[in-house]
Amino acid sequence: MENTHILSLHQVSKHYGPIQALKEVSFDVPAGSVFGVLGPNGSGKTTLLGIVMDVLKANAGSFKWFGQEPHADLRKRIGTLLETPNFYHYYSGMRNLQISAQIKGRGQDDIERVLRLAGLWERRDSKFSTFSLGMKQRLAIASALLGKPEVLLLDEPTNGLDPAGIAEIRDLIRQLGEQGTTVIMASHLLDEVEKVCTHVAILKKGVLLTAGHVDEVLSNEDMIEISAADLAQLENVLNALPNIKSIRRHNGSFQIVFSGSQSAEQVNRHCFEQGVTLNYLAVRRKSLEARFIELTN
Repeated sequence: MENTHILSLHQVSKHYGPIQALKEVSFDVPAGSVFGVLGPNGSGKTTLLGIVMDVLKANAGSFKWFGQEPHADLRKRIGTLLETPNFYHYYSGMRNLQISAQIKGRGQDDIERVLRLAGLWERRDSKFSTFSLGMKQRLAIASALLGKPEVLLLDEPTNGLDPAGIAEIRDLIRQLGEQGTTVIMASHLLDEVEKVCTHVAILKKGVLLTAGHVDEVLSNEDMIEISAADLAQLENVLNALPNIKSIRRHNGSFQIVFSGSQSAEQVNRHCFEQGVTLNYLAVRRKSLEARFIELTN
């Protein structure tokens, strides 16, 4: 059975003279995930993508694709968009993809599929020069998807786009993930990772701070907000709950942060068993931004 990790890094390090770009970075990318490599500019994201694509050589450590040592045939299973794509402005989207397929030596019979996937089929005969920024980036992703790669590698896919273009690319990445393509994307935008990624690795100055499922990275920061008709009775019941880190009253409800794991279902059941019926319950997840600032400070 093939490894369920699409990509595994083990103690990968890279330096440029005295500058340490990556320091002993290790993490696994699960199959079918949308995996965000998150960090501010200069954190080593692009260096890391360059290493796993064999464009750069690591000074130490190793990595495996699909449980195997890297070799040339594996490249066919990976679609990449690591820099600004070069398309012919005076050719149509369709013609540009035909040229891309010729250069890659694969995907000529795949052009209609990727154009439809990228939402560009209706504009297939329009010149590239008439495309919006978002459409140009969607064509670049369509080109990377020629030949049905199992993995898509993207470096800052929404860089330089207007808000409409950013929304288009995020929707496309989510759609690809839902269809089973593993997407690995580098981003310095916390909001982007929070909205489209299932997993995240956070880098700071070449050091891995944390990696895992987005919900796990944030799990100890959940806040549950609840209310009931009798707030005094509710407060007494809440004080008996284990693992409470803090509790505060806010606009006719209570906001509770737990030091350990506590599901909304468990809190609801506890209150009900103590004779309190809740009329409001919501889980408020601390944003990745707040968590990221805590981690990187």
